[in-house]
Amino acid sequence: QVQLVESGGGLVQPGGSLRLSCAASGSIYGIYAMDWYRQAPGKQRELVAHITSGGTTNYADSVKGRFTISRDNAKNTGYLQMNTLKPEDTAVYYCNAAISGVAGIVYTYWGQGTQVTVSS
Repeated sequence: QVQLVESGGGLVQPGGSLRLSCAASGSIYGIYAMDWYRQAPGKQRELVAHITSGGTTNYADSVKGRFTISRDNAKNTGYLQMNTLKPEDTAVYYCNAAISGVAGIVYTYWGQGTQVTVSS
């Protein structure tokens, strides 16, 4: 069984920074793409950032230049560094990862989410 656990959310003032972590645990053979999504109240969940197993990254236009996605394959952990935060970044942030077990079948897993609130 595989679990994704996010951490690092909280309350921050506009212009501040936070670093989210997403730790994968369980019967893991390989982790492929890792993504960060967010969902604000009353809005649909949206893709914020994506990173491939090789380190290629993509970002939503709204966060380009402010957010950086990264991963530590040795630790089975992904990160989202968020700088110059704005009130409109307030949302629950979710980690999503494509992971294979020893049988080689790839499944997509979601974390439980971590709240990020940007407010003065």
